[in-house]
Amino acid sequence: MQNHWIVDLTFEEDDTRTTCTASLSGFSAPGVRGLGIARRNPDDAPDSTVGEELAAARACSNLAHELIHKAATGIEDRTHTSAHLIF
Repeated sequence: MQNHWIVDLTFEEDDTRTTCTASLSGFSAPGVRGLGIARRNPDDAPDSTVGEELAAARACSNLAHELIHKAATGIEDRTHTSAHLIF
């Protein structure tokens, strides 16, 4: 069996904050999302690239944790015992 999921990163920015949402699409992709936020120190010069990179990294990390949680829940539903998955 072969499956293919695509990670989509969506950004929103204002003067001091960049927010990124990471979501999955594709056949049978689970409906989970990750959120990442980067805040700029007011003393720093604006640099949207750094804010996007940091917010994206945090969103992908959050997405990974959400996927692990979903997998653990699926295991627990099937086995009726606690799942101990390590990230």
